Amino acid sequence: MLYDNIAAISRRITDAAARSGRKRGDVGLVAVTKTVDAVTIRKAFDAGLRVFGENRVQEAREKIDYLGGIPGATGDVQWHLIGHLQRNKVKYAVGLFDLIHSVDSAALADELERQASKNGGVQKILVEVKLSDEETKHGVAAAELEHLLVHISGLKGLALRGLMTIPPFFGDPEEARPYFRRLRELRDEMQKKGFDLPELSMGMSGDFEVAIEEGATLVRIGTAIFGERG
Repeated sequence: MLYDNIAAISRRITDAAARSGRKRGDVGLVAVTKTVDAVTIRKAFDAGLRVFGENRVQEAREKIDYLGGIPGATGDVQWHLIGHLQRNKVKYAVGLFDLIHSVDSAALADELERQASKNGGVQKILVEVKLSDEETKHGVAAAELEHLLVHISGLKGLALRGLMTIPPFFGDPEEARPYFRRLRELRDEMQKKGFDLPELSMGMSGDFEVAIEEGATLVRIGTAIFGERG
C-alpha cells in the first residue's frame, strides 16, 4: 500500500507540474512523518523517499537517529521542520534540520542566528506567511513580510530560501487556490525588490495539485502517503 501511495502521489505531482509548464523535478515532495513510526519511515526510505517533514523537534530527533543508522542514508536524507518553532526549542533544532519552514518573526530569526553562529554553521530557512484570519495559524502578515526579509538578510547565520504558507482547510481544494496564488505573487514582488526566494512551500494532501499549479516547489504530504493517523 505504501509503495502504491508513493507512486500515485508522484504521478499526480508530475501531472500537476506539467499543467504549470514545469517538470517533475521542479517540485520536491516532503513526506510528513508526524506520528509515523520509524519502521514505516524506513519503508518509505526503501520506496525512494528522501525528504521527511516533522512538526516537533523531539519526535524528529528520535527518528533522525534511527534513520542515521541505515547504510547509505547519511547525507542522502533530508529532514525539514514544518511545524511552529518555539524560541526555547531553537537550540535543539539548529543543525538538526536541513530546512526550517516556519520562521515567522524577527525574534525567532535572531535566536536561530545566535544558535547557528555558535556552531559556525548556516541554517537554511523559509519564512512562514499568514494569509488567513485564523487565530490558530502562525506566520508573518503580508504587510510585514518585506520588513522581516530585510532583517533576516542581515543575519549571516541564516540562509533565506523562500516562503511557506498554510491556508484554511477547505473541502474543495479550489478554494485554497487564492492563498497559493497570493503567496506566489508575494514571492514575485519580493524577488523584484532583490530577495532571492526560490522555494515556495505550500500544499498538503488535500490540495497539493492546486498548489503546484500555482507555483509550489515543495509540497508537504502525509495522509495521502501514510494514511489517516490518530
